[in-house]
Amino acid sequence: MEVNPPKQEHLLALKVMRLTKPTLFTNIPVTCEDRDLPGDLFNQLMKDDPSTVNGAETLMLGEMLTLPQNFGNIFLGETFSSYISVHNDSNQIVKDILVKADLQTSSQRLNLSASNATVAELKSDCCIDDVIHHEVKEIGTHILVCAVSYTTQSGEKMYFRKFFKFQVLKPLDVKTKFYNAETDEVFLEAQIQNITTSPMFMEKVSLEPSMMYNVVELNTVKQDGEGVSTFGSRTYLQPMDTRQYLYCLKPKQEFAEKAGIIKGVTVIGKLDIVWKTNLGERGRLQTSQLQRMAPGYGDVRLSLEAIPDTVNLEEPFHITCKITNCSERTMDLVLEMCNTNSIHWCGVSGRQLGKLNPSSSLYLALTLLSSVQGLQSVSGLRLTDTFLKRTYEYDDIAQVCVVSSTIQVEG
Repeated sequence: MEVNPPKQEHLLALKVMRLTKPTLFTNIPVTCEDRDLPGDLFNQLMKDDPSTVNGAETLMLGEMLTLPQNFGNIFLGETFSSYISVHNDSNQIVKDILVKADLQTSSQRLNLSASNATVAELKSDCCIDDVIHHEVKEIGTHILVCAVSYTTQSGEKMYFRKFFKFQVLKPLDVKTKFYNAETDEVFLEAQIQNITTSPMFMEKVSLEPSMMYNVVELNTVKQDGEGVSTFGSRTYLQPMDTRQYLYCLKPKQEFAEKAGIIKGVTVIGKLDIVWKTNLGERGRLQTSQLQRMAPGYGDVRLSLEAIPDTVNLEEPFHITCKITNCSERTMDLVLEMCNTNSIHWCGVSGRQLGKLNPSSSLYLALTLLSSVQGLQSVSGLRLTDTFLKRTYEYDDIAQVCVVSSTIQVEG
């Protein structure tokens, strides 16, 4: 009968502890009125309790700190810190000790050890300590693999390792919406929700634009000549609360003049979010490059540069149009003006505008009048490219309020 030899115990012991900030100690105050049976007993006990605040014993929050009692939650963007200790529990001197710490994620394996050098010897009741740090950049399952190798006094090489599995959770839910303006400006609305169980102090939420844009933050208002946050002086985000941030991106001057380039730009930039939680523990997230659906202007873009808000009935008014060649070829354009039931164009229809090179623009002053009161839509412009015999129609370009001429219109 074959008997397996007993498993040899290791001379070294490995301990791994997560390093986190402590929490403020809380207690449950128990009190009663003076005429109740206990009298002043409960109040006196709370005053004698060293964990309560002197003069405010009925508050749940105390002056003491509590060390972490469990592993706790780890969130994306936070820094994972751990203390690793290898202790010699035997009465022998152990040689050639190598401690290695790796972090296995779903996509990669990272070496977190501060040093990969071998320790020559470790005497009895002595230890090797190491502290590792890692900024968590992936969600999901993470495994901390701690491996220890050493040589006994008899020359036998020993090796063992331990696995510590933990989950990385998502701290924020970020949703974005894009609004494309006629002036090539892009407005970004970012909705940020705290999906953790504790409040967050939002230290910074900024937008890093792509190389073609400048950004203006629209999250402050002017008060006494100074910018004040629209969220108030205390920028705390409670659990499950959502906050909306707004940004305006404007094309840089060198790109704004090239209509064809701006038309196809989809990459806008990325959000940089920094927050603090319990006792100042910091977290940071950067989104991937945000992309919008590029507006489809077609080959020729017509936009309004100037138009009055309110005009008088049956009185001419003026508008200024900007025509941009968004194609890669030269166009020879002809302008036609078609009257509608309410809008009548003044001037010659079918006039030649001349040749327009790619990414070039021309400005056009036009005169028209309305025969119907109310909110009227400006429509009826037609541009024809004589080279390709292709016509581009522009209706509902803008709206104008038409009032009776007996009503004085402010200039």
